[in-house]
Amino acid sequence: MTTTDRPTLDRIARPTGTMAMVAMDQRESLRTMFADAGIPGAGDDTLVAFKRDVARELTPLASAFLVDRDLGLREIVDDGLVAPGCAVIAAADALQQEPGQIVEDTLLDEVVASPDFSYHGIDAIKLLVIWRRDERRADRVELARRFVEVARARGVLSVLEPVVRATPAELEAGTWDTEVAISEAARELSATGPDLYKVQVPLGGRAPHDEMVAQCRLLDEAIATPWVVLSQGVALDAFPAAVRAACEAGASGFLAGRALWSDVVGEADVADALRRVSVPRLAALGEIVDAHGRPWREAAAAKGVL
Repeated sequence: MTTTDRPTLDRIARPTGTMAMVAMDQRESLRTMFADAGIPGAGDDTLVAFKRDVARELTPLASAFLVDRDLGLREIVDDGLVAPGCAVIAAADALQQEPGQIVEDTLLDEVVASPDFSYHGIDAIKLLVIWRRDERRADRVELARRFVEVARARGVLSVLEPVVRATPAELEAGTWDTEVAISEAARELSATGPDLYKVQVPLGGRAPHDEMVAQCRLLDEAIATPWVVLSQGVALDAFPAAVRAACEAGASGFLAGRALWSDVVGEADVADALRRVSVPRLAALGEIVDAHGRPWREAAAAKGVL
């Protein structure tokens, strides 16, 4: 595949060049969410059924839909549940996570990376990287580089999602600063050349608007590619304002899960709850990114990667 043949972010963008994307690649964390909603021990079938409902109800308004191969990718894609015009992003991360706990680390999913894996119906792949200032820091940079290379070799887009974590030594010494770490990770990992960088919302999305915009502008300077925000760690009611602040500072949109559907988990009629609760949220967020987001081509040109 030549450079001119490579796909562009138009595949996962809205006509405006901005992005309103739904994340549904949660695995053990989704099982924990069901337990928290009063349904302990939810089986794989329950999780897949929930993801199928999210795909049916939300993809008509989404520019892309992210899902994992373990719980739903083929069941959703092969059954045609993703709306026309909505791209598919496949999770390419193998998670190191104990039941009920957070993700401790990740590797590249060798099944997804294999030349034998079918990319039918897949437009992009996503890799979660847990970034720490520890002995594996350089290894994670190489992991990101390999991920980008796999995406290019298979003719799909790459979406890199670092999440920063403190080391025990930093916590003990009281030297940990999340905002500094987010920007440091962005400089280090966006330099590996992903098509899109997915970043944590600064300040937990809870600071005044001007402070949020200022912090997001620092992120924009640190990130070498077009970028979007994720919703993990941001309260449901704070996410729209956080998206607006990020977009005003240079973001092209969002790739979010919990901010859209977390309070629908455990509902008796998931489809109805999604239509009542999540569809209006996604529609409103789409309006925010269209009004305030930086079209990805403009962002890429400004950063010299177009």
